[in-house]
Amino acid sequence: MTTNLVIVHALSPIHCGTGQAISGIDLPIARERSTGTPLIPGSSIKGVLRAHPGGYDLAADEHGKPQQKPRGVHLAAFGPETPNASEHAGGVQFADAHLLFLPMRSVRGTFAWVTSPHLLRRLQRDLAEANVDWTIPKAAVADEEATVASDRLVVKIGKQERVVLEDFDFTARTSKEVGALATSVGKAIYGAEAAEDIQHLRDRLCLVGDDVMRVLARTGMEVTARNRIDPDTRTVAKGALWTEEALPAETVLAGSLLVTPARRSDDPNALLAHIRSLCTRPIQLGGKATVGRGLCNVEVL
Repeated sequence: MTTNLVIVHALSPIHCGTGQAISGIDLPIARERSTGTPLIPGSSIKGVLRAHPGGYDLAADEHGKPQQKPRGVHLAAFGPETPNASEHAGGVQFADAHLLFLPMRSVRGTFAWVTSPHLLRRLQRDLAEANVDWTIPKAAVADEEATVASDRLVVKIGKQERVVLEDFDFTARTSKEVGALATSVGKAIYGAEAAEDIQHLRDRLCLVGDDVMRVLARTGMEVTARNRIDPDTRTVAKGALWTEEALPAETVLAGSLLVTPARRSDDPNALLAHIRSLCTRPIQLGGKATVGRGLCNVEVL
């Protein structure tokens, strides 16, 4: 078995719902039960990649009609089609992708990518499993402090240096470790040659306390009111007004991909290469695809 780190970077808001209303929101996103941390279920990622056109070839059936035929490596990775599901299991398993960096409005720098010690501890565990060596900031963060890598988010008020996010006002602290983490994640989601994008992330990464992060993760989601118009009356149809929650664009999440061939003849390197080939272009995760939700880049380290 091999474990790889998966990074998900939202290009548009992502709605991976729960199917039930919570706290006044009709269609909330999926969250951890114990912490309330937003996540993308591993089943959502796996399901989208299983249906990816890159896993199929066009072939003719017995009547000469074109149909999609799954490639052998695709079946080895995701398992046989439903009628033959008992033949063998799929060779790849996706864990849930949990929140890593959450974009929040900032008085300076336009916005910040916010994270916390709890989210970084989870990342550190995934990194250890995947044998990836990244610098993780270890300094404890008080609720009234925000640690940054540069002064891009810093507002000078008299002799004080502050970071202001939404309605929160923090004392600014600087850390080279925060910048090192931003560089590592930036190389993963943008590529090692994208120096300008990596610097953009370095300038805006911000580490806050766990209690503050819990509030931001609850209140910092995008909530949209939707409706359906009755074509006869040209007004909102009865019962057709609802609200949807979504992870905002630019959110970064992290999870794990386990490669465990179900058959001895399957090559784990070939399975991993196939998954990477499906992630070379943006994919769509979650619901509301027809209104532009869920576009994201998925990188398998």
